[in-house]
Amino acid sequence: MISVNKAVVARLKVKGMNFEILVDPKKAFELKKGANVSIQEILAYPAIYKDARKGEAVRNEDLQKTFGTTDVYKIAEEIVKKGEFSLTTEQKRELIEEKKNQIATLISKRAINPQTNTPHPPQRILNAMEKAGVNVDPFLDAEVQVEKVLKAIKPILPIKFEKVLLQLKIPAQYVGKSYSIITKTGEVKDEEYLSDGSLQVQIEIFSGVQDEFFRKLADITKGNYESKILKKVEV
Repeated sequence: MISVNKAVVARLKVKGMNFEILVDPKKAFELKKGANVSIQEILAYPAIYKDARKGEAVRNEDLQKTFGTTDVYKIAEEIVKKGEFSLTTEQKRELIEEKKNQIATLISKRAINPQTNTPHPPQRILNAMEKAGVNVDPFLDAEVQVEKVLKAIKPILPIKFEKVLLQLKIPAQYVGKSYSIITKTGEVKDEEYLSDGSLQVQIEIFSGVQDEFFRKLADITKGNYESKILKKVEV
């Protein structure tokens, strides 16, 4: 456990309220990157503050109302993962690169090149982000930043978001394993079990993941499935 004197303040603002904790910046950074670090090792002191430097603690009622718990360690972990704290230049650079990769991967899975109707690989999107001078927030969720990045790279890269509505027919012996892939990939719009036990299902997915989705289904069913595109919708 780091001493209070060497700790930095990590903060998260929720619904206008400020929540602060004192943390070890190195270990907090590792947790934020996804490493398996115990929150007990990160906290300098097990308390949630309105103002950590003044020692003003948040009332339990406010913790319960905001986080659904008064467990200091659970709340502290959320503050580290979703909040902000001081980083070294190198740490901030690492987080920015990681966030850029997350955003590029999301866009690659959802968007296509309208000239070829094929997905853009993540690296091509990263290159376009670089040319466009896109700035990403290392502390903001990648999902929230997708729209801003897409707008910035459109003048550089032919790109659009498109969804397809597919109809699939899965033989009975492959339904169990296939269904989990189907529900994880897109939104099921309609499903029906036929008299032979096979599953007929309509699913809406982003065009960018279509090839990968078909590969997974082919692996599970050994190629024994039927598919057809019912419609395409630009989003």
